[in-house]
Amino acid sequence: MDFGKFNYEKKKRQTKNKSHQTKLKEIRVRPKTGEHDIGFKVKKAIGFLQHNDKVQVTVLFRGRENAHIDEGRKVMDSIIEMLSEHGKIEMRPSQQPRRMVCTIAPNK
Repeated sequence: MDFGKFNYEKKKRQTKNKSHQTKLKEIRVRPKTGEHDIGFKVKKAIGFLQHNDKVQVTVLFRGRENAHIDEGRKVMDSIIEMLSEHGKIEMRPSQQPRRMVCTIAPNK
């Protein structure tokens, strides 16, 4: 048997037996992000959740957007609602100085 072919088959067997290690993926949006763009990012997040990765949703505030936290909260709530059937909230949305962060874990 060819040694290269032997190594290929050996590596193939090893990766087949490994379980998936959960990673933390992030999607970032701003309060003024359009609906279509949010839908696209939610679709990516659903793919991450189906692949058993956690998703961190971040709403970034810059400049005058800091005065309109309620707009960011609306965006965050709509994203959480769209992802609710694919995952559960692991960490509630929390406000940090320039960002709002929420973590969603996949349903088991």
